Amino acid sequence: MADTPRVDAQPALVLHQQPYRETSRLLDVFSRDHGRVAIVARGAQRPGSQARAVLLGFQPLLLSWFGAGELKTLHAAEWQGGIAQLAGQPLLCGFYLNELLQRLLPRDAPNPPLFAAYFEAIQALSLLPREPGAEVEPILRRFELALLSSLGYAPDWRITAEGQAVQPRQRYGFEPGSGLTPSGTRAGCPGEALLALAAGSLEPQWLMQVKPLMRQMIASLIGANPLHTRQLLIDLQRL
Repeated sequence: MADTPRVDAQPALVLHQQPYRETSRLLDVFSRDHGRVAIVARGAQRPGSQARAVLLGFQPLLLSWFGAGELKTLHAAEWQGGIAQLAGQPLLCGFYLNELLQRLLPRDAPNPPLFAAYFEAIQALSLLPREPGAEVEPILRRFELALLSSLGYAPDWRITAEGQAVQPRQRYGFEPGSGLTPSGTRAGCPGEALLALAAGSLEPQWLMQVKPLMRQMIASLIGANPLHTRQLLIDLQRL
């Protein structure tokens, strides 16, 4: 055991979990300093297991684990508290963030800034009303921007794919593999919104206008298999 790599008291959140063998659970964890990690919580399926009561989604945890292979073994889990349990529309939005991370974030790739952005998004969602119509859009857009930037997929919001400067009164679309392109329709994103993002402004008015571009960028990364939670959110908005 002394020669086995071990991590102690690592800030983390559980993205997904499922039964593993007879009495254990398999966790997909997003940790601050180690990125996404696959961890087995042995005995967590047993009634009365302390780990079973602690390993909750959207809750800040301190996790300790060991193991040299891709699949680690949980040693200890401590609930940190401070965030209300998500429910209603904020809960669906939380699942959307988790699915994005599972689909786009590689394993064992440390990304502290993205962890901070995810934690802030979960905190913000926990403070919203649970009913449809809550102001979830700015929270989602901020996280999407942080995700694309941290993975190196965000374009330079000031420059088109052809190297031309973005103009405030022009509208723009996104071409996968190229970048921003002038749009001949009003469905494009206003250049003034792109320039606001380039200047660091994340005001709700700009985030709402850039939403179509964000959808195109994420879709180009996700590929042919759409996000399940994205469709659930669309259905909820229709209702």
